[in-house]
Amino acid sequence: MKAYHQEQPSLDLSIVVPIFNERDNVAPLTNDIVEALVPTGKSFEVILVNDGSSDGTDSKLDALTSVHEQVRVIHFAGNRGQTIAIAAGMYFSVGKVIVTMDGDRQNDPSDIPAMLNRLDEGFDCVSGWRRDRQDTGPRRLVSQVANRLVRKVTGVPVNDLGCTLKAYSRRALDPTELFGEMHRFLAVYVLARGGKICEMVVRHHPRTAGVSKYGMSRTARVLADLLLIRILHKYRTRPSHMFAKVSQYMFLGAVVCGAFWVFNVLRFRSLAAGSTSFLSAIILGASAVNILVAGLVAELVMRAKHSLSGSHPWNIARMVSGGESKES
Repeated sequence: MKAYHQEQPSLDLSIVVPIFNERDNVAPLTNDIVEALVPTGKSFEVILVNDGSSDGTDSKLDALTSVHEQVRVIHFAGNRGQTIAIAAGMYFSVGKVIVTMDGDRQNDPSDIPAMLNRLDEGFDCVSGWRRDRQDTGPRRLVSQVANRLVRKVTGVPVNDLGCTLKAYSRRALDPTELFGEMHRFLAVYVLARGGKICEMVVRHHPRTAGVSKYGMSRTARVLADLLLIRILHKYRTRPSHMFAKVSQYMFLGAVVCGAFWVFNVLRFRSLAAGSTSFLSAIILGASAVNILVAGLVAELVMRAKHSLSGSHPWNIARMVSGGESKES
């Protein structure tokens, strides 16, 4: 399989499915995908990414490549997480449109044709909304709270960012930018690159085989990634501005502490008066300078990254010359 950035899309559609210990689900899921897409007449591939499964899923996946010519399998050497599995599948895909979905059969492949139609309306991302989610009460509650928090922090206008079933135009994402638990925030990446997003209600089925891989243990990681995505979304091309903002507040604190020390010195006529304020002013002032310097270093690293990789800090939708418009 060719790499994401090394070849022009040769198929209409790539379905990317991260798989971890879903031995009993991979065959029926793949059959469902093929049955849903063949009638559309589109050329497609199904990329199943085995994320270090240990329950015999690997042999089931290999067998599927003999049954369905559209199936490609990527086996990881170990468990790397859902985000990395999705990123790898995208990286090796050759479809003009990329659809991601879970491997537990709770997403319904029959929703994909309708999502493709919405993409044709000019959107770069169609995000699935599991409005009638078939999960336990606690999981639904945690998901609702998390989605409200994410909408507040990121400004992404969707109700269910955690739904893996999404369709993307190929230009909407760069899979090499995905780490941690970022698959939940892919729509944020689309917005950051200037893409247009819409949401579509999709079906959601109860799990009938296998065991859920989600739990409360992921909460801390998700919150950490939420903070990171906020930083990347707002300060991606200007990291020094974020550090400068923090530095200015610390410097202001140093000025306040210094003024309070001077006030005490004049009041009590002793340099020792308010010594705590003096020390606080010194510490805050020094910290402000260090943070400002760190911001400048981050800015230099960001610029060096673009210079060495040959990439650019912009995303062009189209260019116009001589009265003719050309898509990027």
